Amino acid sequence: MVKIKSVYVCSNCGNDSPKWLGKCPVCGEWNTYVEEIINKEKSSAKSGLHIFDTTKAKPLLLKDVQTGEEPRIDLHDGELNRVLGGGLVPGSLVLIGGEPGIGKSTLILQTVLGLNGIKTLYISGEESARQLKLRADRINSNSENCFIVCETNLEQIFVHIQNLNPEFVIIDSIQTVFTDAVESSPGSVSQVRECSAAILKFAKETNTPVVLIGHINKEGSIAGPKVLEHIVDTVLQFEGDQHYMYRILRSIKNRFGSTAELGIYEMRQNGLREVSNPSELLLTQNHEGLSGVSISAAIEGIRPFLIETQALVSTAAYGTPQRSATGFDLRRMNMLLAVLEKRAGFKLIQKDVFLNIAGGLKVNDPGMDLSVISAVLSSSLDISIEKHVCMTGEVGLSGEIRPVNRIEQRILEAEKLGFSKILVPQNNLKGFTSKVNIEIIQVRKVEEAFRQLFG
Repeated sequence: MVKIKSVYVCSNCGNDSPKWLGKCPVCGEWNTYVEEIINKEKSSAKSGLHIFDTTKAKPLLLKDVQTGEEPRIDLHDGELNRVLGGGLVPGSLVLIGGEPGIGKSTLILQTVLGLNGIKTLYISGEESARQLKLRADRINSNSENCFIVCETNLEQIFVHIQNLNPEFVIIDSIQTVFTDAVESSPGSVSQVRECSAAILKFAKETNTPVVLIGHINKEGSIAGPKVLEHIVDTVLQFEGDQHYMYRILRSIKNRFGSTAELGIYEMRQNGLREVSNPSELLLTQNHEGLSGVSISAAIEGIRPFLIETQALVSTAAYGTPQRSATGFDLRRMNMLLAVLEKRAGFKLIQKDVFLNIAGGLKVNDPGMDLSVISAVLSSSLDISIEKHVCMTGEVGLSGEIRPVNRIEQRILEAEKLGFSKILVPQNNLKGFTSKVNIEIIQVRKVEEAFRQLFG
């Protein structure tokens, strides 16, 4: 409830009184006392927001502002540290969103349990303490500095924070938290806005890092008002297919680092495992003699890795040929098939074409184009591609192979994994000075690439 403090003020002379008076004792006028609200304290202020430093900021000249590298808290998780830009910044507000059951709570809980010497408060609005304990036991990790409280009332949450004085706070999830200052149900636009604003004020004024876990709606964006994403410092998206074991952590917004970073995890029975070298896991150990398989040197964010592209081309069993793509844009695949027909002369109009990116990954790198059309052609001709050959390149509508970015990283990743040849777009090696033990073949059009692959 909102606490209201009011006084009675004489409208004639301004004298105030704690109760109503018929006649003003100062000026002698009758019936001049009216009620006025002089202090309106919100329940959030009563509940623990007074623990903040309320010193008002003063205007400063821009040249007088002291800058330096932000200190970071090591989370002992290489993938999460990379996505955050090197670690967690004190006083920052981080929002992690993802589909139900994808592993958001597991990721945060195992990160918290791995911290030593940092007093952490895990606030759960969805699970009981027993459920959290069972999950912690499954992760096989324990921490002497992790405190758990099951609470959804914001005012009570700040009371717990004031009593415990933690160095790190996790709220799971922001859609379950509500404040008495707003008369609406938890998860509504007003509740999420007011609660997140109060939590931001706490994080900034006490220099305590806070991680919020958020739900997503059916469109895939984080549920609640868009202002939630504007308020926080970092927005992370945890995604993947529940039928596959890989999870990808992407940075959508980051005020303290790059948004091009990417973290990859493998879901296991005992929690999430960091995948430091995803290329070795995404490649089949031996695809020699198998048609319809090609290896692409792709880039996700700024991270290079090799991906296995699988294609199956067969005669259409029905009147209308089928086109299906898993992990790749279907419209782009149709465009590449049209380029094959028009520019390379391969008739696929009466063929079913199925495309799959191994490992359940979803890839948007245009450098995958050359690998896709090579896998399709390999399956159509039933001729396998040599297992020590990989490729990268964007295919244009005229059949030309266009340059791609970060070509040096792609080549070095292929060399590291033992590939002997790599097909790259022509004139894409400007500025490339590294000495490598891999044969680099430059191709200008798709016909040249096919001659190198199939003879």
